[in-house]
Amino acid sequence: MAYLVKHYMRKEVPTVDEGTSVIDAAKAMMKSSRGFLVVLKKGQPAGIVTEHDFVDKIIVGGKNPAKVLASEIMSSPLITIDPDEDLVKASEVMQQHSIRRLPVVKDGIIYGAITTRDISRALGEYVDRSVRDLMRWAAPFGQ
Repeated sequence: MAYLVKHYMRKEVPTVDEGTSVIDAAKAMMKSSRGFLVVLKKGQPAGIVTEHDFVDKIIVGGKNPAKVLASEIMSSPLITIDPDEDLVKASEVMQQHSIRRLPVVKDGIIYGAITTRDISRALGEYVDRSVRDLMRWAAPFGQ
């Protein structure tokens, strides 16, 4: 069985428009309980805002959140993964870019998002299945 991103991603992805104020973006993030927002530019995914961005770029940066737009604190270009990639590839992309959240995008359409937490949940299933397969394949040789 393949461990594809599309089988483990969450389909609900909180989004805001690039012109959304940071205050409204923070409210949207709190409502979603996801810890990130994908920022859209003309309806297309353009960047991502995480909890870290609010702390680092607004609070520590001493900016007034009422006067800053989501597009000003988003990380861009947006790092994404195709829904048909496997979890190992998703993990490699996250590690390479030092990120914990990865929007799942194909042809400019957001299909979902996968996080390090989603991958860690799938890891238990992967290990269990691998051990069972090894036991099944090794059994005929051990008799």
